[in-house]
Amino acid sequence: MSYDSIKLEKGLYGTGKSFTASLEELDPTENYKGSPLEGLDAYQRQLKRFDIRVSGAGSSPVEKFFATTDSAALFPEYVSRAVRQGLEEADLLPRIVATTTMIDGLDYRSIASVPSGDDKELKDVAEGAFIPETKVTTQENLIKLHKRGRMLVASYEAVRFQKLDLFTITLKQIGAYIARTQFADAVGVLINGDGNGNAAATSGIEDSSTHVITYGDLVTFWNLFSPYELNTLITTPAIMAKLLNLNEFKDASAGFSFQSSGKMITPIGAELIKSSAVSSGKIVGLDRGCSLEMVKAGDVMTEYDKLIDRQLERAAITSIAGFAKIFEGASRVLNV
Repeated sequence: MSYDSIKLEKGLYGTGKSFTASLEELDPTENYKGSPLEGLDAYQRQLKRFDIRVSGAGSSPVEKFFATTDSAALFPEYVSRAVRQGLEEADLLPRIVATTTMIDGLDYRSIASVPSGDDKELKDVAEGAFIPETKVTTQENLIKLHKRGRMLVASYEAVRFQKLDLFTITLKQIGAYIARTQFADAVGVLINGDGNGNAAATSGIEDSSTHVITYGDLVTFWNLFSPYELNTLITTPAIMAKLLNLNEFKDASAGFSFQSSGKMITPIGAELIKSSAVSSGKIVGLDRGCSLEMVKAGDVMTEYDKLIDRQLERAAITSIAGFAKIFEGASRVLNV
C-alpha cells in the first residue's frame, strides 16, 4: 500500500499504540530505504502527502489540516508531537530518574530491596557455607500515578489562519508545564517517599542559627551517602546562589567551566539542579543511578475525537506518571 492511498480515520487512534505506530503497520518506513522519502517516518510522509508544513518560514496555516477528512485525522498527532517536544526540552527528569517503566493500566506495585549494612558487603564464603542473600520483595502499597495536563481551548475561527510554527510554540509551552509538574512530583517522592515508609533521611548543617552553608557541611552530607554516590543536588534558587558563592566553588577551573559553558559544578563533583519544586531551606541529594523509578501509563494523550470532529474548541492534553523510590538510602535531605 502506497503512503498516498492510505485511508486516514479516527480508528487509527485508541488502539493501544500511538497513531504513528498504527501508520507504520500500514506503511513501513523500511520500504523507503534509498528513496527520496528515506528519513521520514509514516506520519511525516502523510504530512508530505497533504503538503502540510509544520515548521519554518513557509509553515502552513492551521486550517490546512482540515482541508479534507483524511488530513484532519493528522491533527491530534501534530498536537501530541508538539507537546511532547516541549516536554522533552524542559524535562529535568532524565537527570534524576534511574529507569522508566511503561505500564498498560493504572495500578503498579514496585519492588524493593532493603539491605542491611552487613548485606552490602560481599564477604568470603567458605566451601559448603551459607551464601548471604539479597531479598527482593514487592512494595506493600501501590505507586500513586498523577494525571497532569492542560485543556486546550480555542475556537477554530480564532486560529485557522495562524501559522503552524507559531501554534507549535503554544503547544510546546503546554509540554513544558507538564514537565515542570512531573519534576515536582518526583522531588516530592524523593523527600517524602512513595507511600511505603521510605521517606528520605534528613540532616541539618552544623550551625543552623546562621543559615550559612560551608564547604564542610557539603562534605559531611556527601559522606553520609556511603556506599551510594552523591552525584546530584537539587535545591531552590536562593540556596543555589549560596552554593555558587562558596569560596571553594569560585576557584579558577570551576569558574572557567561555569562562565564558558553555563554548566554548574560543586567542589564535591555533584551536578546542581535549580528548582522551585524543593521546599525553602532544603537541599535534596541523591545517587541518580539508583534513587528513582518513573512509572508511565502511556505517552502524551490528546482527546482526538474533539480535535478532529470539533476542530479544536476544547480538548484535554494529558500525561499520566508516578514515581517510586528504588533504594531508600540513595537520597537524603539537608536542612539549611
